[in-house]
Amino acid sequence: MRQEHHVMRKLILLLVLCLGFGGAFAHAQSKNPGYRIGPKDQLRIQVFEVPELNVDRRVSENGMINLPLIGDVPAAGLTEEELAARLKALLEVKYVQRASTAVEVTEFRSKPISVIGAVKTPGNLAFSGRWTLIEALTAAGGLAENHGNRIYVLRKAENGLSDQVAIDVVDLLVRADPRVNIPILASDLINVPTAVEVTIYCLGEVARPGALEFKSTDRITLLAAIARAGGLTDRAANRLTIKRTAGGGAREIVADYKRILSGKDQDVALVEGDVLVVKESFF
Repeated sequence: MRQEHHVMRKLILLLVLCLGFGGAFAHAQSKNPGYRIGPKDQLRIQVFEVPELNVDRRVSENGMINLPLIGDVPAAGLTEEELAARLKALLEVKYVQRASTAVEVTEFRSKPISVIGAVKTPGNLAFSGRWTLIEALTAAGGLAENHGNRIYVLRKAENGLSDQVAIDVVDLLVRADPRVNIPILASDLINVPTAVEVTIYCLGEVARPGALEFKSTDRITLLAAIARAGGLTDRAANRLTIKRTAGGGAREIVADYKRILSGKDQDVALVEGDVLVVKESFF
């Protein structure tokens, strides 16, 4: 009698655990809330009461999945929770009194991540689950040698609005700041602009006059140009002229070299095509 009572207690405990597990399983939160399933997506189906339905299935081109016992089920356009609810209803009509179902998208093929620009293998990435920015860049082969100093992530919401986030490459890859290693979601576009060549001309009283080549990621200023040109000669005037044609109109910018060097004036940023003229001093 005592032994039977002990066995009964074990059975009750097991039943409570099973019911608790089933309830938690049935109400498990979606890992990808709001994401709508599309063709070629890979799904993981789980049904606690029917082990035969614990399967992985890829959504067909026409948006269907084929499951044991149930057959073809429309999946495209539904969220994970909506599809789980549909499977639950189908099972409870035909096979079980109560079904605990869960659906998870394990591979996003209908809305891939796109990586363009200065990466080694640009293109679309069919990713599994959620990635971080570093994981997405790694899947694209990593940054190419001609990458710029910014990475842009363009994200489009279901309501049609879009948002762009700018990430500093140094913060992401050198400083390893976890705040900029943002999560990447389906349909995100990652753009890594290339560093382009910028030509500045330095003429007159400098050690090596001529064209100066910079990268767009360099700090391109008056002091940087003079340093690249070997510095001023002994005959150079302090007042320098920058001839600029960028923006559609010709204009001149006058700068005082000594005041900039001493920190009294701000260094002048130079742009593509600027001509820095260092005249000879008459005193």
